[in-house]
Amino acid sequence: MLNGAGPPVDIRPATRSDIASIESIEGAAFSDPWSRSSFQNLLRNDAAYFAVACDSGGRTVLGYVVAWFVLDECEIANLAVAPSHWGRGVGGRLLDAALAEAHERGSVVVYLEMRDSNVRARQLYRARGFEEMARRPGYYQRPTEDAVVWRKLLSAEVM
Repeated sequence: MLNGAGPPVDIRPATRSDIASIESIEGAAFSDPWSRSSFQNLLRNDAAYFAVACDSGGRTVLGYVVAWFVLDECEIANLAVAPSHWGRGVGGRLLDAALAEAHERGSVVVYLEMRDSNVRARQLYRARGFEEMARRPGYYQRPTEDAVVWRKLLSAEVM
C-alpha cells in the first residue's frame, strides 16, 4: 500500500475483472481510447507492466498504468485516473510504481508522450524528473494536437 498525500491506495497487477473499470476510466480520460481487447492482451504480455490503483479495500479501481519494456528501455504507454480522483496523488503513485518496475527490470531510460495541452500530466512528469525532448506535430486526433515526448534517465541507485 502506498500512502502520502491523498487517500491510501493499493497498487497491484491488473486482472481480467478490472477491465470494465479500466475501460470506463479510459473512456473518460481519452478522446481516442484503447479497446477492451488491447487491455485484455496486456494481461498475457510479459514485456508489459499493467497495474491498477485501488482504494484501500481493493474494491474500486481508481486508475491504471501500462508500461512496455524492451531491452534497457521503458515506455509509459498509458496512465489514467478516474476523474473523481484527479488531484489526489493517484497518478503519481501509479507513475512511481511503473518507475520502480523499470528500475527493477534494469531500464536505464523511460520515455512517454502526452498531449501538449495536458497541464496536469506535464506537472506530474516534470515533478518526477522527466524532461521534454521532442514534439510530434499533429500526432493525436480527436482533436488534432501535438504529442510531447518526455524522457527520464534512471540512475543506478536503488529507488
